Amino acid sequence: MPKIYFTPGPSQLYFTVQEHLRRALREDIPSISHRSTKFQNIYAEAVDNISALLNLPSGYKILFTASATEAWERIIQNLVERESFHLVNGAFSARFHEISQQLGRTALSAEAAEGSVVEMSSLLIPESTELIAITHNETSTGARQPEKDVESIRKAFPNQLIALDVVSSVPDAEINYNHVDTAYFSVQKAFGLPAGLGVWIVNDRCIEKSAQLQESGTITGSYHSISAMLEKAVKNQTPETPNVLGIYLLGRVAGDMLEKGLDQIRRETAYKSAMLYHTYENHPRLRAFVTNPEQRSRTTTVAHVDSGSPELISYLSSRGFIVGSGYGKYKSDHIRIANFPTHSKEQIEMLADYLSAWKQ
Repeated sequence: MPKIYFTPGPSQLYFTVQEHLRRALREDIPSISHRSTKFQNIYAEAVDNISALLNLPSGYKILFTASATEAWERIIQNLVERESFHLVNGAFSARFHEISQQLGRTALSAEAAEGSVVEMSSLLIPESTELIAITHNETSTGARQPEKDVESIRKAFPNQLIALDVVSSVPDAEINYNHVDTAYFSVQKAFGLPAGLGVWIVNDRCIEKSAQLQESGTITGSYHSISAMLEKAVKNQTPETPNVLGIYLLGRVAGDMLEKGLDQIRRETAYKSAMLYHTYENHPRLRAFVTNPEQRSRTTTVAHVDSGSPELISYLSSRGFIVGSGYGKYKSDHIRIANFPTHSKEQIEMLADYLSAWKQ
């Protein structure tokens, strides 16, 4: 039986990926040199399409890493000399905070209960902070920091750098990147691609801060310092042999999404999300883990399952629908359902029907 993966990363491949893979193999894309003109064209296409899809302001640079997890380390090494501040409300935002500590920085935090987000009215950030880290969409819990909060923090702290985790929310998220200095995501979630590639976005303020740290003798990394990566990026190259196939597929899929239209993608995402939350709210054994509708993720919906989730996960799997279990301590209590551009309205409708029929 064919399976449909609603897991929040890796997830179902975007529906055009198979054709792009066939073309990549016909053209020997996995075998080309990362110093070739052909790769430079692939790199340029990916950067141009991502920039257009996310509506990045002029001057923002796109760099490639092995994962979004790597971006955490690169951000701290390149942009923080002493102190970072983290909005923590789940496992992934907590991990970024931990990495800053592991790298020897003073990592402060404001913490919210899992299933909610940090409220702006209670947020106290010292002026000594160099970088403020915000997780826009906490994939472990399905909590979404409202976009207006990013703007509020930018206005209150114009001199600090802001780092935004958009790992599971782009391209659906309507982010004004003028309020953000660096952002990052990985491709195995909403872009519907095989894992093994991260995208790291930086602006001129990040480039200047990294250069200042280097001049002061701070180690900002080796082959993946911002300066080393930019030295190659201006030539549409990377410092090391990259995931050439991944960059090729990302450029193609981003182009497909541009052709479909971001407004259409967002309308479909909103419709599918509303259907899933409606299903949770009208089921006797399910309830949305995030209780505040304004803080609910549209792309990673999380439901608490009374009496545990393994039985429901098995029931859905037997019908060809693979959903995610809860994360960490919620592994046996939650289901996490991805609602990415690759998941069609019809697929979500069928999944909602199976959910509704379970134990009714």
